[in-house]
Amino acid sequence: MHFNKKLEKFFLLIIFIALGVLAKNYYTSHTFKDQPLSQKNQQRITLKEKEILQNMRKAFGYEKHYDLNVTDKFPGRLYGLTTFNEGKITIYLNKKVMQESMDYMVESVIAHEYAHALMFSLGHFEEDSGGHTEQWKEICQKLGGKDCRPYVDQKEIIMSKMPF
Repeated sequence: MHFNKKLEKFFLLIIFIALGVLAKNYYTSHTFKDQPLSQKNQQRITLKEKEILQNMRKAFGYEKHYDLNVTDKFPGRLYGLTTFNEGKITIYLNKKVMQESMDYMVESVIAHEYAHALMFSLGHFEEDSGGHTEQWKEICQKLGGKDCRPYVDQKEIIMSKMPF
């Protein structure tokens, strides 16, 4: 009987710890969604943009800054998008996926989208490839993108965070 009481207390402790972890994760997720990006993350994005512009100057002899907006208005799991509308080029990053993939967003997605923006500026866009041509890939790499694939496997990014 004494063993059953200890076991019962142990399981109650586990339940309370699990509820605490769930509450913390919910709060963290909620505050991330409803608050502007942290100063640290904004600074990381700004530093990456500066690096991309330096790489652009080095590789192409000029630098062209594009508007970069972080938004939570994307449907689904799209990481980024570059638009060309009435002569204006804008880069959008999906805030919804940043919480779980901020490193990937900074290391790869910003250069990926800047490569699209540069392709728009140069007048080189092919709709049938979604803009992911060999020329785009070369530009992405020259701008400092670590992963210049047309589309990313989201599970691969999440699994790369696992300790095993």
